Amino acid sequence: MLSVVFVPIWSKLDPASGQELVLTATTLAYAHADAGMSVPTHTYAIAALALLSAAVALFEIAQYRNRFLQLKLGMLNLVLIVATLGACFYYSGIGEKMLNIKMPGTYEAGFYLPTVALLLNLLANRFIRRDEQLVRSMDRLR
Repeated sequence: MLSVVFVPIWSKLDPASGQELVLTATTLAYAHADAGMSVPTHTYAIAALALLSAAVALFEIAQYRNRFLQLKLGMLNLVLIVATLGACFYYSGIGEKMLNIKMPGTYEAGFYLPTVALLLNLLANRFIRRDEQLVRSMDRLR
């Protein structure tokens, strides 16, 4: 999730005018802005959600002694990652309206990274749950 802050999320190129619109975690702006173009739109919500998700994930890893807390933090992280994806969709929709409506934009690597994080978070929650079940079964044997 940290890498989402540093790589482009979405871009759109208008071949007729040569203008390119780029969405990053902090701005939605023209790559080569001329005078009279719209000012960049700040997209700090994407960066805040991505950084918060990364912080929750790091804290979740450190809580290995309390698996129930890890599961709760995993669910919180799931919500934060989905919110990050939602914010990416929202701002890419705004970008679609800003430049040549007929040409579709392309999603870059920054859009797919939260999807990978979502998958890895779900796998982590699954294995934490499995580990808790194993510990409980060992307690029954004692």
